[in-house]
Amino acid sequence: MAKTKEQKKEALEILEKNLKQQKGLYFIDFEKLKTRDLSELRKQLGKNQALLLIVKKRLAEIVFEKNNISVDVKNLGGQVGLIFSFEESVLPAKIIYNFSQEHKAPQILGAYLSNKFINKEEVIELAKLPSMNELLSRLVRQLNAPAYNLVNVLQNNIKGLVYLLSNINT
Repeated sequence: MAKTKEQKKEALEILEKNLKQQKGLYFIDFEKLKTRDLSELRKQLGKNQALLLIVKKRLAEIVFEKNNISVDVKNLGGQVGLIFSFEESVLPAKIIYNFSQEHKAPQILGAYLSNKFINKEEVIELAKLPSMNELLSRLVRQLNAPAYNLVNVLQNNIKGLVYLLSNINT
């Protein structure tokens, strides 16, 4: 069923609002994705402050032109879904990549991050990188390692002294 002008205007407003708030924008082809799986993907994205919108390519093109975003949506192929990330810009890439590995759909088409379009291969590389929390925990572990090693050395010296003194007394 065709959308009325009012419905299209409303869709444009929603798109524009989300576009202004986003930290990352991902493009997927959801053509082979079942409705049940699409709902599951939306839930996973929602838990991580991301939103999946399915809009006509022409409406997306209008909003992108209006906001000076140079993405050729028509040439992306398939049925295009837009994923807006509002908190962490990389996390949706991981979610989409892992989901597509499990369900063989959706296909990643690209992303718009830091005011430039990146292709599918770059998004997959980005998805394979550790998350910010993982990197921070690695950094903390590395910073704590010298203190931990010092405590172990000091404990072993004390244990050795106690062992030596206990042997002398016997």
